[in-house]
Amino acid sequence: RVLGEYSNEARAMANAPGNELTPRVFADRAVAMAKAAGLATEVLDEERIASLKMGLVLGVARGSHEPPRLVVLRHDPPNAIPGAVLGLVGKGITFDTGGISIKPADNMDKMKDDMSGGAAVICAMPAIAAPKAPVRCIGIVPMTENMPGGHAVKPGDVLTSANGKTVEIINTDAEGRLILGDGLWYARELGATHLVDV
Repeated sequence: RVLGEYSNEARAMANAPGNELTPRVFADRAVAMAKAAGLATEVLDEERIASLKMGLVLGVARGSHEPPRLVVLRHDPPNAIPGAVLGLVGKGITFDTGGISIKPADNMDKMKDDMSGGAAVICAMPAIAAPKAPVRCIGIVPMTENMPGGHAVKPGDVLTSANGKTVEIINTDAEGRLILGDGLWYARELGATHLVDV
């Protein structure tokens, strides 16, 4: 029953229109769900993301007027298996136009669901906490829009990730792997020993 409730919530978030489920609203919903489940939460705003040098998240976010967010959820039970920390990292693109490499107009309306991996992580964390699973778990969801604004990243640009690796942008519609790159790095920085990207 608990899993069904969280599955329905993840589906509802994935179906929400992009003008309503912006990165900031998505982050607020994640925090509300997590707090109700007794999970520790943290939301990184664009300044904190910049201070961590997450150039991949910031690069994708550049074309949008909506600022990015990165949500951290933690399940840290006292009876956790020692030495293991599961890191769940979910893609939180609340709307994906493709950026400068813009998608065809047909079916672009469906790109409001490009944050469903992030929704899955947000809903998996309370589902893990509900039965008091004896495993430490960190959920990370980088959240942004991918828009073709005047400051948007361009094909041929080079971005620097939080771990110092550089990435040449060939197609701006490959934004998911970019934000997941910084998200996976941060999960490891927070102690994750096993990673799942969604």
